[in-house]
Amino acid sequence: MQSIHRLDHLRSCVAQWRGSGESIALVPTMGALHEGHLTLVRAARDKADRVVVSIFVNPTQFGPNEDLDAYPRTLEADSRLLEAEGVDALWAPDAATMYPDGFATSIAVDGVSEDFCGSSRPGHFAGVATVVCKLFNQVKPDLALFGEKDWQQLAVIRTMARDLDLTHPAVGAILGVPTVREADGLALSSRNRYLDDRQRAQAAALPAAMRDAIARIESGTPVDRALEALETALREGGFSKVDYAALADAASLRRIDAVDNAPARLLVAAHIGGTRLIDNMAVGAA
Repeated sequence: MQSIHRLDHLRSCVAQWRGSGESIALVPTMGALHEGHLTLVRAARDKADRVVVSIFVNPTQFGPNEDLDAYPRTLEADSRLLEAEGVDALWAPDAATMYPDGFATSIAVDGVSEDFCGSSRPGHFAGVATVVCKLFNQVKPDLALFGEKDWQQLAVIRTMARDLDLTHPAVGAILGVPTVREADGLALSSRNRYLDDRQRAQAAALPAAMRDAIARIESGTPVDRALEALETALREGGFSKVDYAALADAASLRRIDAVDNAPARLLVAAHIGGTRLIDNMAVGAA
């Protein structure tokens, strides 16, 4: 595996593969890799001749009171994991490479970015869209893979790529990969490392409350009552704050109060201790 830290080296590597007619998959990450990330890598390996994984803790998607400084940085351990998975190149730029002096551009994606994490984390999705657009332009992959755990992020990236004509020829496809979960249902996340043993045990209340809410909704309970029960279960289970718990159209992320034939998602963000966890699950039609 090549570990690449300079943009000219990355472009040379990609050009060589392109010249040989090989396809390229990109898996963007912020590092602190876990089985969820490795599932993305394996899916990428199945779909392309070459796999590039990027690791960059993107400062522009963190707010002023968020966990940028505390976010786990485990590049050496991550590199070993990626090499064992047969990754062809690790793209690990520094902040000066991604945002050189004078950098003045930000990409705003209206609509799908405005509610949920967009309202509770102002500026977050502009940072996500900007850095992902840069990664697409740097690697020019045939496909890029993202986890479905952050459903809103996936919607923002798909919208950005469509609107800026990035899906062809620069990026052939943006693929969502189902969320990987622990045995108790908690979605894998790099931020789970922040949880102490007690909080980790309590965190299982999140997927349990979501499954219960989905069962209620699908059996005919009014959505508002199901969501009230979900929030109550979270607070009783040890969560201190619920940023949002909502049923939304899976594509537009418009809040809805009933399930019809269109795919829907239950979206939740809640705090336990000092850690903010997000999750989503399908409701009704898949």
